Amino acid sequence: MQDTPIFFPRLIGDAATPVVTRRSRRVFGKGDSTSMSKIKQSLAWWCFGRHMATDALIASAARIGYAGVEMAPEELWPQITDGGLKIITMGGHQSLGDGLNKRENHDRIEREIDQNLEKAVKWGVHALIVFSGNRNGLPDAVGLEHTAEGLSRVKKSAEDAGVTLVLELLNSKVDHPDYQCDHTAWGASVCEAVDSPRVKLLYDIYHMQIMEGDIIRTLRDNIKHIGHFHTAGNPGRHELDETQELNYPAICRAIAATDYEGYVGQEFSPMKDASIGLEMAYRICDI
Repeated sequence: MQDTPIFFPRLIGDAATPVVTRRSRRVFGKGDSTSMSKIKQSLAWWCFGRHMATDALIASAARIGYAGVEMAPEELWPQITDGGLKIITMGGHQSLGDGLNKRENHDRIEREIDQNLEKAVKWGVHALIVFSGNRNGLPDAVGLEHTAEGLSRVKKSAEDAGVTLVLELLNSKVDHPDYQCDHTAWGASVCEAVDSPRVKLLYDIYHMQIMEGDIIRTLRDNIKHIGHFHTAGNPGRHELDETQELNYPAICRAIAATDYEGYVGQEFSPMKDASIGLEMAYRICDI
């Protein structure tokens, strides 16, 4: 193994100056063919595509070692895959706030998921992201029952396609007021009710830090229900740097110690140079 630098930005005035420490890790290069890391990483396109030109972002991600991208515009998929990256996630259905917890949405959502499963098979997409929707006065027990019913309608299609439906955990305190799937226990109960290897949770570390904390214990206890992870610094949803409260090296070591074989997706809004933030985050999570 070869020592390679890890970048932690120290804010000096308005500039981010890399502070380099060293850790024994693989040679840093394109893709993950030489990787000795347990953690496979992806990046959310919406966070970085507005800060970098498309060709530059694809080239940087491949050079750093990212396996693929998430939630990228469909028209960019050929360019992304030609650049050596995979399409890791895409949306499973329309409308985050008007989702699976309402029975009247199930017909529409089933059609949308079936259509997107076809695309996922064609492009080798790992997972479709699905949403509970907002409560709008619906009791949690009722919303849970309805969400499980909606996912049960499409679980066979997901199983046949070999694509995982990941129900995203989001915070209802800061970013998504009234969203129903806002605690791990609620989401895990949905997964247990559906009882399918292709229906799991998208455990967003940033969102769950806001709602419940206790990240490492929670992910260890619920890893069988987790099909994907997202990251971001808290507070602020920015870089995984020394200004935020989450200990991402420890969190990623905890993930790597489980039998989890999915991806960890970087989903933060960069405050400084996006390419530096992407490289720093990759190094921090490269366990």
